Amino acid sequence: MNFKQLALSFLLGACALSASAQIRTLEFGFQSDNDSFLAQGSDRYYTNGLFIYYRRGMEIKTNGKLVNKVLGIEVGQKIFNPISGSINDANNRPQPSFIDRPFAGYLYAGATLNLLYRNESNFKIGAQVGVVGPAAKGKQAQQVIHDTFGFYELSGWEYQIRNTPVINLSLDYNRLLLRNQWADLTAFAYVNAGTAFNNAGIGPMVRLGNFNQLFNSYSTQSTATRNAIAPLHKRELFFYYKPMINVVVYDATIQGALINKKDDAGSMEITSEPKPLMLSHQIGVGFSGKRVNLGFEVAVHSRDVKTQRYSTHQWGSLNVAYRFGK
Repeated sequence: MNFKQLALSFLLGACALSASAQIRTLEFGFQSDNDSFLAQGSDRYYTNGLFIYYRRGMEIKTNGKLVNKVLGIEVGQKIFNPISGSINDANNRPQPSFIDRPFAGYLYAGATLNLLYRNESNFKIGAQVGVVGPAAKGKQAQQVIHDTFGFYELSGWEYQIRNTPVINLSLDYNRLLLRNQWADLTAFAYVNAGTAFNNAGIGPMVRLGNFNQLFNSYSTQSTATRNAIAPLHKRELFFYYKPMINVVVYDATIQGALINKKDDAGSMEITSEPKPLMLSHQIGVGFSGKRVNLGFEVAVHSRDVKTQRYSTHQWGSLNVAYRFGK
């Protein structure tokens, strides 16, 4: 081997080592949703969510259409209440008529498989098992939050949705439509089906700033990878806007059990009916560095329950993740 060949081999090896050093196969993070993040003084409807997740980049063939595959595991809890977490009147007496959206907690564990293709489309398949109702500990979690931060006393959880088991499947789809140096446009669609949530939605997503391909981006939860992917940018920092039209067929946090609807003599459950068509808007910023992902989003939804007093509700969502491993 002459000097030129030796030098070339060294440079190629150094490049391969550098590329592999950028690979982070594992990701651990959490997401917190709360309407108090927007400092509006409101505490209504979807009032709190907490999620912990783990993602792992999977091995794939390097010369195929599939360019990244990510396995995800998640546990989470969502809490819903009416216009307020207290339905007491001025005389401190409970008023069930104040319940314009049912009290409900949802606790679950789930898994996803994210299949990301070279043409910048992806399918994310998911499954969740859990429970809606008192077993989800929504009241207890909200009580801890209110006690910790000195918020008002809760009342009305005795009217919450009864226990109902949840087995749900989901499918998300993204597809790049067009892109220039600082902006791109993606089509998005989802569908959920199961014993608790049956709905679907569609809409576009616009990204502005420094973003990577959809197979290795914060916006598609695909920054964990086992493959040496050449990104558009070493770091992502972009703003996004994602409006959607959502069709709701069934929601157990509003309507109660889809199955086993027999009356429970001891139950004080108050249910309602969902709006079949709901509009939503997500506006946020995402950052992905060598090891850390950060994001903040504002979500605004139109009325999703027919009896809701307010025509819209909104909350903030904070996402933090750390990548490690090779």
